Amino acid sequence: MVVSVLDSSIANIALPTIARDIGATAAQSIWVINAYQLAVVISLLPLASLGDIFGYRRVYAIGFAVFTAAALVSALSDSLAMLAAGRALQGLGAAGMMSVNTALVRFTYPRRQLGRGIAMTAVAVSVSSAAGPSVAAAILAVASWHWLFAVNVPIGLVTFVMSLRLLPRTPPSEHRFDLTSAVLSAVAFAFLIAGINGVGHGEARIFIAVELIGAVCVGYVLVRRQASLTLPLLPVDLFRRPIFALSVGTSVTTFIAQGITFVALPFYFEDVIGRSQVATGLLMTPWPATVAVIAPIAGRLADRYPAGILGGIGLSVLSLGYVLMALLPAHPATLDILWRMTLCGLGFGFFQSPNNRAIVAGAPRERSGGAGAIQSTARLLGQTIGAALVALIFGLARPAGGAGPTVAILLAAGFAAMAAVASVFRLFNFVRALRPSAITDQTRSNPQRDTIGTDRTA
Repeated sequence: MVVSVLDSSIANIALPTIARDIGATAAQSIWVINAYQLAVVISLLPLASLGDIFGYRRVYAIGFAVFTAAALVSALSDSLAMLAAGRALQGLGAAGMMSVNTALVRFTYPRRQLGRGIAMTAVAVSVSSAAGPSVAAAILAVASWHWLFAVNVPIGLVTFVMSLRLLPRTPPSEHRFDLTSAVLSAVAFAFLIAGINGVGHGEARIFIAVELIGAVCVGYVLVRRQASLTLPLLPVDLFRRPIFALSVGTSVTTFIAQGITFVALPFYFEDVIGRSQVATGLLMTPWPATVAVIAPIAGRLADRYPAGILGGIGLSVLSLGYVLMALLPAHPATLDILWRMTLCGLGFGFFQSPNNRAIVAGAPRERSGGAGAIQSTARLLGQTIGAALVALIFGLARPAGGAGPTVAILLAAGFAAMAAVASVFRLFNFVRALRPSAITDQTRSNPQRDTIGTDRTA
């Protein structure tokens, strides 16, 4: 998980150097990033479906093999076309890992310790996502940009061998892979991500409209098709469970806030208050460091207390941290920034593990792959929307010395507050699920239901 998430951001800092070396313009070089992200988003659900059908361990191992081979292709690239192709293949391999990772966690940990296992994944995702620029800077200080990708090769080889020996085997399904649904899913998400990025980067309105309308139309056809299937590729049936739907909505909204912050804060630190790139990296460190400490604690608490309570508390703290960041004085002391960033990490850490557990536990055990893919899709979709919103805000308000970063951070506070409200709403469903009559009615209506009590646990 660390290498797959790290690779989504590790190349950002090297884009100017890469563009000069391969003779590409700045706009063209963005495909080094976009090719990876698009490949991940459009292939998550199809690969999760393959995991449900053929076994999660097999999809994970193949994904890691593709990721490692593609990392070598990217490292050896001498043209934009070759590098973009290598990055797209890396994204495909990363999606193979992301789509089934949570399902493998569920089959590794006993149910009473599921929160701890998911917390470890949350730590890996949060820390590697925030550490991307710092890791890239460290590599570029001693080597060329090619090593940003080459470093994955030895790590990938070792982990691939370990995955074959250590990952749990899961029973395959008798269902067939739905190729039509996979194509519809890929097209719908490709249109959606392209439209969102177009809004943020000032693309022509007609193109944005075509992309977003295309996403809606293809998505409608996809949802209608999934509603009639026993094992749908897009698990629309799981969204009928209030806990699952609210947890996914909370995740998307929170990661929009995080996406806004992680893009806007470097501009604030460097352009508004005049800190260096190195200082900016250090100022961002308390967030992932705090998440690394808090997430395991929150994971243990999630095995005992409802996600609605833990998530509501954490997201309220996160929203407060954003507001306090936006209210920093014109010339803040380093300590003033550090404790605010720590507060944000504290709130985010209390949200992430319980919420991820609620998403996974809100689905039957045999549908873990689809639930895990929705969890990863929610994170990536939220971060993409957040980055696009920052680009839109910066187009209206100057980022350098202007109000752009402050407005963006206040918007992030609003999204975090919305997520806190959505999280608290889960408590009503939790109380409803505890009523004996509700449990009896659910059992009568569906005797084959996952009887472990997923809604109560969530």
